[in-house]
Amino acid sequence: MELAQVRLLVSDFAACYRFYAETLGLKPQSGATEGPYEKFSPATGSAGIALQDRAMMAEVLGELGDTATGHRSLVVLRVDDLDTYCEQITGRGAILLQGPAPMTDRMRVAHLKDPEGNLVELQEWLLLRG
Repeated sequence: MELAQVRLLVSDFAACYRFYAETLGLKPQSGATEGPYEKFSPATGSAGIALQDRAMMAEVLGELGDTATGHRSLVVLRVDDLDTYCEQITGRGAILLQGPAPMTDRMRVAHLKDPEGNLVELQEWLLLRG
């Protein structure tokens, strides 16, 4: 078994596309800015995030037609230099909810939301201190 991607169901596909491609700087697979599907990949690693139009999936699973409420996901992205990356994305319109700040002695984090309210955690892993 292999994890292919984490897929987020979104109502405003175009706004979410711009957030993941332009604000966070992830690479879109096909350039389908209006959807109904797009996969995004970071510059390194094999994990991916995909967006799926919620209305399209509601045709398959009717229960998805209900309005999404609450935090249903937390997308985690690891970056090498959290402070620099946060400066870059806030310059492109991202609004940080918290951080950058230590979470543990091994990790610093910052949090923000995408246009649908999905939480995004940015992590910088630190070397063990001792």
